[in-house]
Amino acid sequence: MPIQEGFRNQRLTVVPRRVVAEAHSRPVTRRLMVTDTGYYPAAADHLMTRPNGIEETILILCTAGMGWANIGGAQYRVGSNAALVIPRGIPHAYGASADSPWTIWWCHLRGTDLPELIEAIGVGASRPVVSIRRLDRAVALLDEIVTMLERDHSPAGLMGAAGAAWKLLTQIVVDRAMPTPGDPLQRAMAYLTERLDTTVRVADLASLVGVSPSHLSALFRRATGGGVLAHHTALRMAQARNLLDTTDTTIADIAREVGYSDPFYFSRHFRRMHEASPTEYRDRAKG
Repeated sequence: MPIQEGFRNQRLTVVPRRVVAEAHSRPVTRRLMVTDTGYYPAAADHLMTRPNGIEETILILCTAGMGWANIGGAQYRVGSNAALVIPRGIPHAYGASADSPWTIWWCHLRGTDLPELIEAIGVGASRPVVSIRRLDRAVALLDEIVTMLERDHSPAGLMGAAGAAWKLLTQIVVDRAMPTPGDPLQRAMAYLTERLDTTVRVADLASLVGVSPSHLSALFRRATGGGVLAHHTALRMAQARNLLDTTDTTIADIAREVGYSDPFYFSRHFRRMHEASPTEYRDRAKG
């Protein structure tokens, strides 16, 4: 039978539900598992409608063209460099644009850790589309998932696919948290990285990058989990550790290099963060 044009070059693998059930009882794959996955280039006439949703969370990565999704009665456009995430049990429909059919990589996911990963990405039924900054990396991971599950559905294969899926989801989280080149957060981080030998006032830095101090602080908290000064201190301490690990520079000189004029104050600050003085840290690293 000849291959229909719409399915040419498509890749598809579905893990048998008996195998899925067995994997759900294993330590790693019960936390995250890929149950179905594939690749669909230039998916003309692609249409999927599920009035009751499905048991898995769906991740669709659009690499070219355009698609659409209807989730909870709301319509969404899905363009290239974007991912569509549909949580389990949510009624939905999606398909390719008639004018420019999308090319997609996709997978269905289960697991006890999946809700927290999806929450960390910041998507849900009311916000299902997220931009993908490193499309090449995401495609490589999805290709790895598809290739593994095309080969076999052994416990090792399912675990390997789960590892690649974990990397894919966490990479989306990291990329969304980190700044894009040229935005205020990126410029502020670059400024701090270049000025490890001095203190920086939040108000001055905010003025430099064109935002308010409170907004800059909020950007840092979202990206790093702490404030501006906490991030700068972490950078300075990282440089101090590097110098302790790789040089015989005196503690006083290291303190000056990372912006502390008083080596005793530096040592107290270092101990507070590392539960060891700089000298103890250096001796421990060499031991």
